[in-house]
Amino acid sequence: MLLSNKRALVTGASRGIGAAIARTLAAEGADVAITYEKSAELAAGVVREIEALGRRGTAIQADSADATAVRASVEKAVAFLGGIDILVNNAGIFHMGPVKDAALADIDAILNVNVRAPVIASQAAILHLGQGGRIIHIGSWFAEQVQWPGLSIYAMSKSALASFTKGLARELGPEGITVNLVQPGAIDTDMNPAAGPLSELIRQPIAVGKYGSGEDIAHAVAFLASAKAQYITGTALTVDGGMLA
Repeated sequence: MLLSNKRALVTGASRGIGAAIARTLAAEGADVAITYEKSAELAAGVVREIEALGRRGTAIQADSADATAVRASVEKAVAFLGGIDILVNNAGIFHMGPVKDAALADIDAILNVNVRAPVIASQAAILHLGQGGRIIHIGSWFAEQVQWPGLSIYAMSKSALASFTKGLARELGPEGITVNLVQPGAIDTDMNPAAGPLSELIRQPIAVGKYGSGEDIAHAVAFLASAKAQYITGTALTVDGGMLA
């Protein structure tokens, strides 16, 4: 297994990509703490799946828009796991609409969850990560290409993660900690279902002609979290079925 006896925190992991990442890290040998905002029942289900794989798991309620809660969730994960080796900043929110119509509350929410929360979580985790530590952010292919209108603010929030990844990799490289970014393309989740009303439009530019799964992203995360990726840092791995090809 790639991650035997490693300890991981995955934010926003009660469903979708986050849940797939949590399950995959556990299957590769890691004990996993997850955070969730509202879906306590779904989060408990993910924990049961982690435990069924023979690993320790816990769910921590934390609103990623609340900086204090984000910082506290890292400390709770460290307390439960006895330390931390891997931080996956997965929690994110999506908002679509013209910039001219964007409410200030929506702009703040996107920036707080998609940008500030990864910074705060990373800041807290750095105090506990040692040699071989991993920080992995989950971004979006929209950071590279904004193919449709109405995505300006969301795309901006995801492109910010690219710069943060590069800068933090420089800071932490001398300590043996890597920092990378995974950029999903069209992934079949309840937020963007492969059978949804916009799926045909979204599918058109995908080279392989189909949506990906949460596991496609999870396997990329597991690799970057492993010793096999020890010489990879400050980079973005785009998992998009060739959408940007």
